[in-house]
Formats: sequence, C-alpha cells, structure tokens
Amino acid sequence: MSFDGTSAVLLLAHGTPDVLGEMAEYLSKVTGGRALPDEVVKELQHRYAEIGLRETPGLEPPPLTKWTILQGRLLETALDGQRVYVGMRNWHPYIADVVTQMRLDGVTHIKAVCLAPQNSRTSVGLYRSAVLAAAAGMEVEFVAGWAESPALALAFAERLWPVWAQACAESGRRVPVLFTAHSVPCRTIMTGEASVAGARPGTPVQMTPDPYPVEAKRTAQMVAERMAGVGFGDRDWYFAFQSQGISGGPWIGPTVEDTLKAIRAEGHAGVVMQPVGFLCDHVEILYDIDIAFRKSADELGLKLWRAESLNDSDVLVRALAEVVTGGYRATVDEMTVPAGV
Repeated sequence: MSFDGTSAVLLLAHGTPDVLGEMAEYLSKVTGGRALPDEVVKELQHRYAEIGLRETPGLEPPPLTKWTILQGRLLETALDGQRVYVGMRNWHPYIADVVTQMRLDGVTHIKAVCLAPQNSRTSVGLYRSAVLAAAAGMEVEFVAGWAESPALALAFAERLWPVWAQACAESGRRVPVLFTAHSVPCRTIMTGEASVAGARPGTPVQMTPDPYPVEAKRTAQMVAERMAGVGFGDRDWYFAFQSQGISGGPWIGPTVEDTLKAIRAEGHAGVVMQPVGFLCDHVEILYDIDIAFRKSADELGLKLWRAESLNDSDVLVRALAEVVTGGYRATVDEMTVPAGV
C-alpha cells in the first residue's frame, strides 16, 4: 500500500452501545436482525451496567469505543499522519457511514484491518462483507488475520510479565497462566470452505476448516515463547475459550469455568488470566473476567489476577503499523469492488 492523498487505513471493531436503553437495538445488529428474548437483553444490560454503562451518556464513551478510537489516533501518528479511520460493525460509527466519509474525503484505496487478530471466516467475514458492501468502486486491501505478528505477541508478553511475576511472588510458588480468546458457535467452524477460488459447480475441491481456533492458540503459544526468557515454560500455561453465548446453541471450548476447575484440581491456588483475542477493555474483559470469572475462581479457592489489556500499548501500535505497511506479512485479500455491487 502506497501512502498518498487517496489512500487510508480503516480499523474495524465490533462496536458497543453508548447507553443501556440501546441494548436491544444493538443486539439486533449483532444477531443480524434476530430478536433475542427479553431475559437475554436484561442480563446484558445488567453486565454493561456493572462496568459503568448508564441510561444517559457519560463523560466519555464506553471502553471499547474509547480505546479503539485512541488506537486509531496513535496509529495515525505512528504512520506519520497517514489517515486512519475507525468503523464499527454493530454500532456507531458504522462501517458504512465511515466508508462514505472516506469517499467524500477523496479516498479511493482502503487498507482495512480487523482489530481481531485471529481470522474467523464467520466473524471476520462479516467485517469483510460490510466493508465491500460500502466500498463500491474503491480499491480494498482487507487484512483477514495477523495472529502470528511477533510485535503483537511482544505486546501481550509485556503486559503479562509484571502481573505473572507479582502473582508468583505473592503466592510463593509458580502460578499458571490461562490464555483465552472469545468462543464462537460450533457451527461457524464446522463448515468447510472451498480452497479453490472460482471452482465450477460440481468440481471436487478440498474443504478446509476455519482457522480461528488454531490461530487463537498460536497467538497464545507465541506469547508464551516471548516469556521464555524469564523462565516461563510450556507447563506454565493453559488455554480456554471464554464468553460463550447465552442465547443457545453449542459453542467451542474448553470453557474458562471448566479449565479453572481443572487448574484447581491440579493443586494450584491461583491463576493469571490474559485474553489474547482482545486488544482493549470491553465487557468480555471488564465483566466476564473481572467479575464473573473472578467469582468462579473465588468459589474454587483460586486467587485470580488479570494482565492489563493492551489498550494504548506502544507495541500494539507498532504491530498495527507493521501490518499496514507490510513490515509483517498478514493474510491480505486484494480486490477492487465494482461500482454498483
């Protein structure tokens, strides 16, 4: 990607409601228009209220919005002023609205980067579809995954090391680390995808599994490898998928709850958690880990520490800059979206 007046970066994130009263509308965006039972809406309103969301707007936006916008500004600075925009899939600022603004600003070439490093054909695929639907006539480079970015692993390791050292010192023994990534419905990874683009109907093609579970665990492994210099080894960490949906259907595991039980059964009295699928604070960290999993750990007799989220990490910004400039070779689709598509 050459940087000039017609090129810009588009960071893509999930989005989050600004006030509690927007929850039902927000969830309808997440589910593609499928209404959820009132008890699900109320439960999620409760969770968001626990992390500070109110009925009226606060002095600053919710954590996900705040940190994502800041990450965009920091990346713009790191790229020497190259324009960086931020678009959300499920809430304001919507991807379609941001792409419209980019067009008005004279942008004809977009490099779109998901702030979800591990590629899931379903979730990341929805971001891709949203960008392409809005970018008719524009050239798009879409980064589908950057799970193996060395700088990303370093950013997580920098956040993990101090809390792991603290946990071990306070416990007087080695404390295991539980890496996590967001779970996805089983059906989203069970459907294969043709590996031959443009194959004719009826042509035998190899079907490949969704890469998401493998990429999530690979990121965790790379973080562990970066910690090797301080004595961290393969026996010091576990991996689980967190935040399984509450609206029914099977989701991939193992779950955090089951893994905490296994860690306790092995005789440990504490655990450090680090989500490696999330780049900033939001409800799946501030509620699911800091409140729900901490309670589960307490009930098991485990003390739980959590590594600080990446948020405004300089190394995260460096990782994003490398993805954008090609310093790290990510998985990129290049295409020009025909006008009228």
